[in-house]
Parts: sequence; C-alpha cells; structure tokens
Amino acid sequence: MRISTFFYTIKQGMVNIWKNKMFSLASIATMTACIFLFGLFYMIVMNFQSMVKDAEAGVAVTVLFDDGISEQRIEEIGELIGERVEVSHYEYTSPDEAWNSFKDIYFQGNEEAAASFGEDNPLVNSSSYSIYMNDVSMQDTLVTYLTSIDGVREVKKSEQIANTLADLNRLIGYISAGIILILLGVAVFLISNTITVGIAVRREEIGIMKLIGATDYFVRAPFVVEGVVIGLIGAAIPLGILYVLYDQVIVYIGETFLFISNMMRFLPADQVFHTLVPVALILGVGIGFMGSIITIRKHLKV
Repeated sequence: MRISTFFYTIKQGMVNIWKNKMFSLASIATMTACIFLFGLFYMIVMNFQSMVKDAEAGVAVTVLFDDGISEQRIEEIGELIGERVEVSHYEYTSPDEAWNSFKDIYFQGNEEAAASFGEDNPLVNSSSYSIYMNDVSMQDTLVTYLTSIDGVREVKKSEQIANTLADLNRLIGYISAGIILILLGVAVFLISNTITVGIAVRREEIGIMKLIGATDYFVRAPFVVEGVVIGLIGAAIPLGILYVLYDQVIVYIGETFLFISNMMRFLPADQVFHTLVPVALILGVGIGFMGSIITIRKHLKV
C-alpha cells in the first residue's frame, strides 16, 4: 500500500465523520457513556476484589501435630507445606507462644491463676502451623493433602468464610461478563448505524470510484477508519473524566463515610489505570473496528 493511499484513507475517514457529524457525535457520546460505565464498574470491581483478597489473606488453615512429634519432623512438614502452590505463606506457633497467647486472652486480670501453673505448659502439644493461601477456593485441595501427611493430627479450616469469599469472586466475574457484553452490544449497534448512514450518503460516489477502477480496500478502508476513530475518541474521553474523578471520589468517601474507609483499602489511581487505560482503548478501537466490518459486509457490496 502506497503512503498516499494510506493518508487518503485516514483523511476520508475523518471526512466521513465530519459529514455525518450528528450521527458521529451520537455514536461518540454513546461510546463515551458505555466506556464510562465500563470503567466505573471496572474500578468498583478492582477495589472490591482487593477487599476480598485482603479478607482472603486473613483466612488460615491450622495444622496440629501428633503428640510427641520431633522438631525435625515439624520442620520437614513445614518444607512440604511451603512447596504447595496453594500456599502464600505459613507461620509456626511453638507451644510456649501458644501458652502465652492463651494466657493473654483467658487469664487477663487474673494473673495469679496463670502463675499457679508455674513452669508447666498445659499446651505442650499445641505447636501448629497457620497456613495462608493464595486463593481460598483451593482450601479443600490443600486440606486433603495436609491430612495425608504423616505426623499431622488435625487440620482446622474456615470452610464457611472460604466458601463465602469464593462465591463472591464468582459472582463478581459473572456480573462483570454480563455488563461488558451488554455495553459491547449497544456500542457496536450504534457505530454500525453511523457507518450505515455514511455508506448511504456516499453510495453514488462509491459507484463512480468502482467504475474508474478503485479497489475494494480503497473503498472500504475509510469506513473502517471512521469506526476506529469514533471508538478511540469514545474511549479516551471517559478515561480522562474517570481519572480526574477517581481521587476526588476516594477522598470524599474517606471523609464522609469513615466506616467504609475503615472497612476497605482503596487502590491508588495509578494501579487502577495501569490496566484500565489499555483495556478501555483496546475495547473502544475493537468495538469501532468490529462495528465497521459488520456494517461494511452487510451494506457495502463492492
């Protein structure tokens, strides 16, 4: 393809947008609204998933050992645990640490009762590993493995919490997919209408171009450019708006609703937009491209 043809294609695509500016503006406005809603929902989902992830980080599986187990065997079990893909990290609690923690909770204000045990440790067989997972949905697999290890007496798990968090993650995924599909459908439909009007307006001109030997690419490319530009503009505008609003909204929520700011930690804007910007731009360009291609194949016979 010659450079002159490339620039003609770009120019003609922009001309198409200007000639059909009312339809183009309507498509850009709709695309802006769709990408804005997508970005807004995306930011909510990211922050909610971050909150769920923080909650998951506090869900631990506790491993208790057989009475009289050796320290060497406990270390070996720890090495086996550390090799598992489900495990984020694990912490060892010695019998002395378990007893001190027990006294702080149950003998607070009654130190004399605790002192009556002297040097004896009634929790001498209570050493344990607290295991934190990368994903709570993998808890059952991990527990099954742990119970099969020689020297493990009991495995305590937080089944209800783990199931609740796993269900929340699945629900977020389903809702996200549904909303994205709806927005995609609406945006493609409107861009398709804009391209259809452009084809109708230029049908006579297209016929003349074909008579003098214009290639199919030469005829179709400007309409693809038109759709891509509309998609790109429609994605860039809401990204700018969302970036400006994000920090202001977080500050407002933090100052007005203290219980929310205490309950969850909001992600910084850079972390959210590091992913949102390329996703939204690709989505906008992709919607514009697909809307153009679908319309050209349906309405432009060259």
